[in-house]
Amino acid sequence: MLWFDGTLQAGSILPFDLGDRGLLLGDGVFDTALALNGRVAFETAHAERLSAAARSLGFAAPSDRIRLAMRSLAGAVPRAAIRTNLTRGSGPRGLAPPAEPAPVLWASAAPWNPDLAFAPLRLTMAAARRNQTSLTARLKTLGYLDAILAADEARRQGFDEALFLNTSDMVACAGTGNIFAVFGGTLVTPPLGDGVLDGIIRAEILRRIGPELGLTSAERSLALAELEGADALFVTNSLRLAAPVPLLGTTPVASLGNAVLERIVGALRTALAAECNVPPETLA
Repeated sequence: MLWFDGTLQAGSILPFDLGDRGLLLGDGVFDTALALNGRVAFETAHAERLSAAARSLGFAAPSDRIRLAMRSLAGAVPRAAIRTNLTRGSGPRGLAPPAEPAPVLWASAAPWNPDLAFAPLRLTMAAARRNQTSLTARLKTLGYLDAILAADEARRQGFDEALFLNTSDMVACAGTGNIFAVFGGTLVTPPLGDGVLDGIIRAEILRRIGPELGLTSAERSLALAELEGADALFVTNSLRLAAPVPLLGTTPVASLGNAVLERIVGALRTALAAECNVPPETLA
């Protein structure tokens, strides 16, 4: 299902300007959200983050228009993974952006597989490094080849996903999510300055769920050796929610059954159920 210019249509094919900078230069950003029962989970956070990302690139995309796109698709697909895309639009040849951008916004929805929720992820280390000095390291840009190639290599090695270090040898993130480590009653996740996207579920855990559960939360740099010694590890994103990590390379991690992680999963399930007005068992 596709939304473009206020209209819904089946399929994924529309007339498209082949001079669009998103296609030619990756000049754009996107967002992925979960929608259940016609409601987008954490809708405001998703819309405002995407709008802010566009502003940081130098073009405008009102958050109310983004909400309209997401809501339209949420109402059409009962359990949806919604991807909302923004490009700067077309422009003259070369790298210089147009003086007056004409941004292009469109969104698509595919059925969300509930088996993704809270399913374990086996991680291995990516050969590439996350460049924490990049101006776009904290944005969900259209250029995702590092993550694509790293995930493909991880699958060839028998893993599910890749974990990136940054150029300072500190842990950054997984290819498609944020990484958390549990040490006793403390949650630790790398800071944004280490080349990390400000994930929606990451923020929900740090700002609300962790404090409500009485857990201490810290954003600080993590070396790989410290990560390997954690009581539990999990990866967060808007479709997988909180995925336990039972294996990090050759190192087993006791994430499955960890009491702290189980409490986080339960609280996140409750929060999503409230956001979308569905029974918590929908996210079992």
